[in-house]
Amino acid sequence: MAVKLPQERIAAQMAAVGYVPDRDLATALWLMDSLSRPLLLEGEAGVGKTEVARALALAHETQLIRLQCYEGLDQSAALYEWNYQRQLLAIKAREGSDANAVEEHIFSQKYLLERPLLAAIRQTKAPVLLIDEVDRADEEFEAFLLELLSDFQVSIPELGTITATTIPRVILTSNGTRELSDALRRRCLYHYVDFPDVDREARIILSRLPGIDAALALQIASMVGLIRKEDLRKTPGVAETLDWAATLAGLDIRHLQDEPEAVHDTMICLIKTAEDKARMTRQVTERLLGKVA
Repeated sequence: MAVKLPQERIAAQMAAVGYVPDRDLATALWLMDSLSRPLLLEGEAGVGKTEVARALALAHETQLIRLQCYEGLDQSAALYEWNYQRQLLAIKAREGSDANAVEEHIFSQKYLLERPLLAAIRQTKAPVLLIDEVDRADEEFEAFLLELLSDFQVSIPELGTITATTIPRVILTSNGTRELSDALRRRCLYHYVDFPDVDREARIILSRLPGIDAALALQIASMVGLIRKEDLRKTPGVAETLDWAATLAGLDIRHLQDEPEAVHDTMICLIKTAEDKARMTRQVTERLLGKVA
């Protein structure tokens, strides 16, 4: 029996928990582990970048820790904060005590609130750290993040330096709303996540909806692929495909071409704007159904 290459083993592990990666992504995940490097996943919204991290955590039976980036995100929200309310209560309870002793008490681990980045490096078992939509954060936060990913240690003035207990598997995602710095790109491995082709999307449907008919899954994947080629404002993502597939299977539909009205009416699972709904008329649905094998 031929020995499986590392990326094939990873692909099988991911598929077992419901995510079907292509060969390039499986290779990127293998290299992320073997080189202990963060992996930057870039691509349009809806292609399944965040789901990669969720599936990776399931495959390794470890915790997923997520930092959702946004404009104005600062270190305190991402790293740690002090529980000021509890500190004030402790100060009041110790009125008249030695000031140095009070200060030492209130700036102890008991009053430290871990945020995602600090929590990720303090786990006894290496978690998956998802830094989601890093392109939404500003350049200053990106520079701070770069330093953390290089050293995996945090300096807290009141407690000293906290070094990582374990090194997390780090996945960063970007939708391309802002150009990331060259320094961050150099620090990370890179993979562009595109919408799956018809065969892979059919396999995704089958893995997430085990009871669905294989022929129907292929028809749905083919139809969604055609819809994505239309001039839509919001291209349907894989999550929308799964919603639609579950709906059609629940209606016991076997052949899409036999049920054009139901296909069109349930397309609300895929369409997310009034503009796109106006474009996807019954005539367009019937035209696309004529191309489905």
